Amino acid sequence: MNIFINKIKQYQFMFSELVKRDFNKRYKRSVLGILWSMIAPLFQLLVMSFVFDRVFGDTMEHYTIYMFAGQLMFNYFREATDNGMQSITSNAGIITKVNAPKYLFLISKIMAASINFLLTLVIFFIFVIAYRITITWKFIFIIFPIVCLFVLIVGTGLILSAMFVFFKDVQYLYDIFTLALMYFTAIFYDVKIFEGSIVAKLIYLNPVFVYINYLREIVLHNTIPSFTYHLYCIFYALFILRIGMWMYKKYNYMFLYYI
Repeated sequence: MNIFINKIKQYQFMFSELVKRDFNKRYKRSVLGILWSMIAPLFQLLVMSFVFDRVFGDTMEHYTIYMFAGQLMFNYFREATDNGMQSITSNAGIITKVNAPKYLFLISKIMAASINFLLTLVIFFIFVIAYRITITWKFIFIIFPIVCLFVLIVGTGLILSAMFVFFKDVQYLYDIFTLALMYFTAIFYDVKIFEGSIVAKLIYLNPVFVYINYLREIVLHNTIPSFTYHLYCIFYALFILRIGMWMYKKYNYMFLYYI
């Protein structure tokens, strides 16, 4: 991870320009511009709340906040990894002319998605206050699952962007994967309904759910997860990152022949 940070510092100007470009490109010729970062997830939340509140709302306190927390984190993961997948191929014109680490283009995509995430996070806290949930000192621990999720996204992005250079079908397969993953992330239902079953164990193997559950424990129950739970969070993030770094190191020299 230090290698990434040092390279970003070395190419700081180029990196900052890439982030600005990727962020501004999304809202180019848009009337509402950056407001779409807040309106889109809110509209999705309202639709999901209307559909699922009648099913799960009566059995769960602050159901809207519960669902918003899941939607917030999962959408961040999906958007950042989906955009990062094409970071190498979409910047082929620059990569073939500029001698710079190729993962900078990936991280710039992720940073642009991270800005959208932080804007939506502000809306989330407005909802938390509106639902009269007490904000305590424990809320500072929310930074932990967000950082872990960011590391997981970088690792996943490294894997996907490397694979996409060689296999364009990865994009379609990943769309199917994220759809299935959404239902195994317990965004709109309580995982406790599967308590004691193999399904519950499988859901906890999903690192995105682990980070969402951490956020929910802090916000909804004012509880800091156990030390073991923190180790799980760190393990998932570093494990995926390590795989991604290995793939980039192994196949990096071949990218120029395929883009």
